Amino acid sequence: MSRRTWIQYCAIGVIAMTIVAPSRAHAQWAVFDGANFGQNVLQAARALQQIDNQITELANQAQMLVNQARNLASLPLSTLATLQSTMVQTTVLLSQAQNIAYSVQSVEQQYQQAYTSISSGMSDSALFNQAQTRWQNSVGGFEDALKLQARVVGNIPSDSAAMTQLVSASQTSAGALQAAQAGNQLLALQSRQLSDIQAELAANGRAADLDRARQVANEAAAKAQYQHFAQYDAYVPETVSVPNSGN
Repeated sequence: MSRRTWIQYCAIGVIAMTIVAPSRAHAQWAVFDGANFGQNVLQAARALQQIDNQITELANQAQMLVNQARNLASLPLSTLATLQSTMVQTTVLLSQAQNIAYSVQSVEQQYQQAYTSISSGMSDSALFNQAQTRWQNSVGGFEDALKLQARVVGNIPSDSAAMTQLVSASQTSAGALQAAQAGNQLLALQSRQLSDIQAELAANGRAADLDRARQVANEAAAKAQYQHFAQYDAYVPETVSVPNSGN
């Protein structure tokens, strides 16, 4: 029997005793205060009801604490170290750029030397050396772009595995904190992938720009060579006598 049912039975008994007890006490001269007893039973029932309410409240508070503990539980999975390692590898590749580095100062200095300092007064050997430097820069730029593309493609399997783990962790998270942490790591993975794309676009753009600059500089060098050649006197035919020719 539950506490609530027991309380109801006690209340019914109290009402019955308050009705029956006075008549029986008058007939049999019994010394029994039914009204007082009923009040005591009602007070006990109310006290029991209060205890029952307190127990229910404590149970609710305990469940709330359990839910809070779940929401504050940290995600056991972390892909941060892997993401940082991958970004470091990409950064190292960018820092190993051949000839003309990803630096404003380096670009200004080396570009001036090999691409814009062309004049007709330069010797053929100087023009040839500049042309060779430009060719090496273009080849190095394409090689750097290919290396970076290989790195980005090599990251795809690890990215796929990390994404699968994070999505699974988010779906099976015990609380709000774990779900939020899984979501944050997914955003970090996407940010790293965007960084790879940005680096690849920069490498491809660098290679294409170096090659276009080489073509323009070669045109300028060709004009300089023509002007240099045109400075010589034109050929003038002369009569040549051949010995023992009989003429």
